[in-house]
Amino acid sequence: MGIGILMSLQEGAEPGFASPFEVNFGLIFWTWVIFAILLWVLWKFAWPGILKATEERERKIQAQLAEAERMNAEAKAAVAEAQRLELSARSSAQALLAEARTAVEQEKATLVDKVRVEQDALLERTRREIAAERDKAVLELRREAVDLALGAAARLIGQRLDSEADKRIVLDYLAKVETPH
Repeated sequence: MGIGILMSLQEGAEPGFASPFEVNFGLIFWTWVIFAILLWVLWKFAWPGILKATEERERKIQAQLAEAERMNAEAKAAVAEAQRLELSARSSAQALLAEARTAVEQEKATLVDKVRVEQDALLERTRREIAAERDKAVLELRREAVDLALGAAARLIGQRLDSEADKRIVLDYLAKVETPH
């Protein structure tokens, strides 16, 4: 208190100007009273709103974090499902390709067998036709041979023989010649 008095006694000091080092108990008292009233008003009216807003913000942040975690888990599950589906699709595609190759090979084998069967049938039919034509040609050749033999015999004998009886005699003779003994 002595310093503040000294200053107020000094010349040129303004009346009512207080030094920061001067202790004024009235000012301290009223400052504490106003502080206590302001603290009580804030505690009574402002603090619950601030606390409520803070708690609400904390709940929102927690909800957002939980939502982010849920979405992260869903994304991981979706990625895992996509990978599983990709592997499944690949294996399915490979199976389809293998199945298609097998089907192509079977179809090729079937077509080769079918062509072989048709070729064998055509060859057999051709053989039968050739045998039939050969038999026909042999028969025709026999008839001509008989006609020639009869014509030659008729000239030798000088007379015309009965053609049916002559043919029968020659055919019997040729049949005996053809059969092995």
